Amino acid sequence: MTKITLLDGSLKLSIFCDELDRAYEDDICLRFEEDCLEEEKLFKADETNIYITPEQAALMVLELNRAMSAYRGGEHGQL
Repeated sequence: MTKITLLDGSLKLSIFCDELDRAYEDDICLRFEEDCLEEEKLFKADETNIYITPEQAALMVLELNRAMSAYRGGEHGQL
């Protein structure tokens, strides 16, 4: 599983379909792992899982694509 490194490298994001949660509609997992000082953490735990539905994942992809299109089109401040 590929991890996306965010911020200064202290936050890592993994996105995967959780086979153990197949019985639930929200079985796509966004796993955030933090490796930083306690006072710098965004989340309370070292690892935080957020489960979303396929429809929510598709909306996130659409919004990320929209933001990237605006970025590439020179509309940096107009997202």
